[in-house]
Amino acid sequence: MNKIVSRENLSERVVKFVIEAPRIAKSRKAGHFVIVRVGEKGERIPLTIADSDVDAGTITLVVQNVGRSSSKLCELHEGDYVTDMVGPLGQATKIKKYGTVICAGGGVGVAPLFPIVQAMHKAGNRVIVVLAARNKDLIILEKEMRANSDEVVIMTDDGSSGKKGLVTAGIEEVLQREHVDLCVTIGPAIMMKFVAELTKKYEVPTFASLNTIMVDGTGMCGACRITVDGQTKFVCVDGPEFDAHKVDFDEMLKRMNAFRDQELINR
Repeated sequence: MNKIVSRENLSERVVKFVIEAPRIAKSRKAGHFVIVRVGEKGERIPLTIADSDVDAGTITLVVQNVGRSSSKLCELHEGDYVTDMVGPLGQATKIKKYGTVICAGGGVGVAPLFPIVQAMHKAGNRVIVVLAARNKDLIILEKEMRANSDEVVIMTDDGSSGKKGLVTAGIEEVLQREHVDLCVTIGPAIMMKFVAELTKKYEVPTFASLNTIMVDGTGMCGACRITVDGQTKFVCVDGPEFDAHKVDFDEMLKRMNAFRDQELINR
């Protein structure tokens, strides 16, 4: 079991946990994720590691309360324990000096984007962060992003913070004014699809960190399978990051909606 060291509400339905996990903290890299379980009969939930502290032996997870399992996790407090945690899982982000890198995050996808921003900036890249949400209250980790990047662009649907518009508008504004060597995007699947379509038009290589349905996290069940460049891949072991221009997002979106009726019943 893993003890919760601290708990903080980032917005109405988003909670940040710092959890004891010394072995994971020591070996994790940007892009890695864990699978957690709350209760002996709890569902396995994949969550990207947002940060870690090797000295303290902790990792940071950011959780959006969207269903029964995430609700159970979000109900835990400092001093409580997560029943099970396994990781780090998946392939780490390919960090090197690319040049100018746009890191685009939507909603709770901003959390797993943060360690990538940190690592890209530390590697000597010019990092431009584009954060998007429905309104200003849903923008998370803005302060942390500003401290680890060269520029932060805020986009909100209602214009309550930054500029009014979608994440793609913020990205295109940057693409029109300067050369960009790479884009990394994390957020809702539909958002990543349109980011990929935009960057393909500008011929900017793009990585997308996918958030498919996942069960075991080791490539055994096949629940997270997707099609990339015509080939079947598993997000848990081959990803979670893929060349966004080669991902079949339409197929991925259909698969992610396969259990929508059951999810609504179990909320």
